[in-house]
Amino acid sequence: MAEPQPPAQQPPAGEQPAKQHVLYTVKDGIAAITLNDPDTRNSLSVEMLVGLRDALQRARADGEVRCVVIASSHEKVFSSGANLGGFAGEVPLVHKHFGTEMLADLFKLIGSLGKPTICAAGGHVLAGALGLALACDLIVASEDATFGTPEINVGVFPFMIMALIYRNVPRKKANEMLLLGERMDARQALEAGIVNKVVPRADFDAAVSEWAAKLAGKSPVIMRLGKEAMRRQLDMPLDDALDYLRGQLSLAISTEDVLEGVTAFFQKREPEWKGR
Repeated sequence: MAEPQPPAQQPPAGEQPAKQHVLYTVKDGIAAITLNDPDTRNSLSVEMLVGLRDALQRARADGEVRCVVIASSHEKVFSSGANLGGFAGEVPLVHKHFGTEMLADLFKLIGSLGKPTICAAGGHVLAGALGLALACDLIVASEDATFGTPEINVGVFPFMIMALIYRNVPRKKANEMLLLGERMDARQALEAGIVNKVVPRADFDAAVSEWAAKLAGKSPVIMRLGKEAMRRQLDMPLDDALDYLRGQLSLAISTEDVLEGVTAFFQKREPEWKGR
């Protein structure tokens, strides 16, 4: 019998509970990470970045999580990007530099998560938030979402997300985005290679859930191997990439899940993944 637990601590009378900038839930192998600071249009504040980091690390460590969805609680905005007030604030330059390191580390964490990620772009995805979206494996967008890098219009430049843009968008289109700072609608983002799927607002939640369930239903060990290979081979010379991927294929063939997947195919049944 489990030991009795002390009651949850409540805030003192008259005080409000601490605000949760990021919500985290897990159901059916899917971790839902939700940006939850609507008053700032989900700006990427330090609190937001720390919350995202902690939630992603939690998902990575949880063996039951097989897919991660990053979404927003705001009706019209996924995230407006970094808080511009931080650039103009009277803070030592070195502190601003360390602050931007958090965003870079977050992109790296998403890329090395070992589990597939979906960005549920139900609203506007701007500035640094576009980097957050592009760091994910897949992006499902509502038809009324927009995407853009408006930094140049306020005398800044999207340095932090440039690497992700050039790895997802053809060069000339990427140049246009960075230099003009104009927004594109969801259909234009689809044509540019930023978005994987655009759906009507009424179908948005169902479309995200459908893909998340499909991803969560794959072999977790093969997904982890495949995700790592996707990331590492990206910038390798062709010959090096082929040699590396051959080794990864041999490793994958040695798993129990490969045998189970092939056996289930010939037996015309759903596979039962062991994760090893």
